[in-house]
Amino acid sequence: MSALRLLAIDSSTEALSLAACSGPREAHLSCAGGAQASARLLPQAHALLQSLDLPLASLDGIAFGCGPGAFTGLRTAASVAQGLAYGLSCPLVAIDSLMLVAQAAAQGHGLLQPADTVDMAVVMDARMGELYAAWYRWRLDTGWTVGSAAALWSPAALAAAWAGLQPTACAGSGTALLAAQAPDLLSWASLDVSDGDRAAALLPLARQGWAQGPRLPAAQGLPLYLRDKVALTTAERASALSPLRPSAPRSSAV
Repeated sequence: MSALRLLAIDSSTEALSLAACSGPREAHLSCAGGAQASARLLPQAHALLQSLDLPLASLDGIAFGCGPGAFTGLRTAASVAQGLAYGLSCPLVAIDSLMLVAQAAAQGHGLLQPADTVDMAVVMDARMGELYAAWYRWRLDTGWTVGSAAALWSPAALAAAWAGLQPTACAGSGTALLAAQAPDLLSWASLDVSDGDRAAALLPLARQGWAQGPRLPAAQGLPLYLRDKVALTTAERASALSPLRPSAPRSSAV
């Protein structure tokens, strides 16, 4: 069997993360994303592939961070991944962007030991006073599995739902917002995740997705949005009120 050749991209946060592999040979990089992601993604991807002497046309598949996350960043990653997949006639692997945080935190802090089971709570700031949250478990034989799928929460509702749970650790940009509602939860070990950790975490999830599926046709490489409204109005910002206060998680894929 020939060596697996993948390109993986994620721009679900303010960082642009990329990784590529040709069998055991791999490379990754991280740079500023946000509004710059659409201009930087393809040039950086080409540079990364060149560092491995890996022609774009030789790729077996493209992996991309599908969300949840920043609206524009998700659209950028999905549209570039779709375009490449159409042009190369190769499949896509969608990477859960919160699972990427779990992998980055656990890998970066040396938690993924063969004999261990790791339960990782991920809490990301969704803006507008809300959180994206999910719960994952890692085992050597299965990789990551989903315990509680990514959803949009108010801090109070999430604190109530997670009361009494004991993860191995918690990671993500939303821990401070959650701690304000439920300081007892943040007695959990809280792990930092650097931009470099995110980039290094892409390939393990891309390989897991490639092995376990599904491999998607280009047309199905869509971002995951967990809310329809992506910004507050001027009046809402002035009053510091969010129009979305769910007592339970809401989820929808577009």
